[in-house]
Amino acid sequence: MSQGLAAQFRRFLGFAAVGGVGTLGHYALLVTLVEWGGADPVLGSVAGFLLGALINYSLSRTLVFASSRPHREALPRFLAVAGSGLVFNTLLMSLLTHGLEFPYLWAQILVTGLLLFWHYAANAIWTFARKHEVSHDHH
Repeated sequence: MSQGLAAQFRRFLGFAAVGGVGTLGHYALLVTLVEWGGADPVLGSVAGFLLGALINYSLSRTLVFASSRPHREALPRFLAVAGSGLVFNTLLMSLLTHGLEFPYLWAQILVTGLLLFWHYAANAIWTFARKHEVSHDHH
């Protein structure tokens, strides 16, 4: 494994670990709203997703990507990625729970696994990417 690929893999594992913390928040709110609040699983999933996104932004920015990109730049990008993930989450949860009648927790586990790869790639490439100085050498 090349050094760059190894570093990328370690960063992905860190992202997944941080995501686990956000996922715990997501699932805790989801189960609380559905089991104790009587909420529809899709609405519970959306609320949990938003909580998890807030947790993941702060932890990913500092612990995983060590980003120096200002919040005014990084946060809107993160929210755009999270928003697209929320759309995918909502559509897939609707399909799996209402269309295919999967149990909601199994559906959420599957959807979370799929979205892990999307969120990592988009955040690594766009949200928290380091700004590179462009050289203007004219020989």
